[in-house]
Amino acid sequence: MPAFLRALNSRNYRLYFAGQLISLAGTWMQQIAMIWLAYRLSNSAFVLGTIGFASQIPILVFGSFGGVWVDRLDRRRLMIWTQAVAMLQAVLLAVLAGFGLVTPMLLIGLAFLLGCVNALDVPVRQAIAVQLVDDPEHLPNAIALNSMLMNGGRFVGPALAGIVVAAFGETACFVLNAASYLAVLLALVAIRLEPMPPRAQAPALQALREGIAYAMAHPFIRRSLLLVASISFLATPYAVMLPVFAREIFGGDARTYGFLVGSAGAGSLAGSLLLATHGEPRRIARWVAWAAPAVGACLAGFALTPWHALAVLLLMGVGFAVILAVAGSNVLIQTRVEDAFRGRVMALYSMAFLGVAPLGSFAVGSFGHVLGIRATLAACGVASLACGLVYRNAARRAMRAATAGG
Repeated sequence: MPAFLRALNSRNYRLYFAGQLISLAGTWMQQIAMIWLAYRLSNSAFVLGTIGFASQIPILVFGSFGGVWVDRLDRRRLMIWTQAVAMLQAVLLAVLAGFGLVTPMLLIGLAFLLGCVNALDVPVRQAIAVQLVDDPEHLPNAIALNSMLMNGGRFVGPALAGIVVAAFGETACFVLNAASYLAVLLALVAIRLEPMPPRAQAPALQALREGIAYAMAHPFIRRSLLLVASISFLATPYAVMLPVFAREIFGGDARTYGFLVGSAGAGSLAGSLLLATHGEPRRIARWVAWAAPAVGACLAGFALTPWHALAVLLLMGVGFAVILAVAGSNVLIQTRVEDAFRGRVMALYSMAFLGVAPLGSFAVGSFGHVLGIRATLAACGVASLACGLVYRNAARRAMRAATAGG
């Protein structure tokens, strides 16, 4: 395999990659269609923020306990169960939408259900990567390819969703997503993993405390988790506000919305390709230090620009910087964490990235309803820029100290 695909030399990772390639496009199609349907039914930025909150708050509340289970149980079997339940949620959503029974409250409830599934699925998805590659040196590449898959789906899925919604309605997207889960389920059934070595089983609360203490005792892991949490709270909630920009600011429709989301996805995909191609940890550490403040600068520019073409370019910049900062932090954490704590630390990472996001979505939706969405996102961009500069200075001091110590 070429260097940027070297993790695909492993049979298990090839199967996983192929299944996710299909499934993630369907997942993004459902997410876009669900948000557009909610906005069409309610015409409310507050409802959009609430759906974002409901879909991700379970990760913040339950994600840490999900990490405990990931460190104890067979990760492949856990993923089979989480993917099966997520498929059932997509089927239910398709049935309700198809018969015209869906309401904003039902969408919020179904988003919460999927969030509960993701509280276990996200940490197990992160932690299983180390078992799927035959060569441990391919782990950073596998993590970068996972990110590339996610953002490839984010690039293709919204564009397809815009076309499908305009032609056939939101229900068609929900049906396609339900069908796409079959690919990843078949791949997981075909994967063969070595059994994990037995470990002492501490009580769940004690194991949780040990995982948190382990992460907080390592300055790099602690600093990375704080960076990811700040980006998640301040920057990533822009995504749930894009329907407002598409229709009210740029005068478009579902295609415009899909194009805006796809633009951010294109930037994220470019960042993922960069990580996969040149994924040496020291280089990634430098990229993360530069990307951290760039997230806020691009977001503030997007919020304030009146020009659609410039907004598209700035969204690409937001996606590129976010993926370098967030996925780059993931790579660096996974290359440092001990495998006995991997599930719990990756659960903390998932909580920082996905669990904190609903708080940001709710805050942005609430303030956007009162102050206006442009002013709210601009303020979030400035605050994210400040947090990124703080991280960059701390990271540079740590690098200089490590160099002097060496």
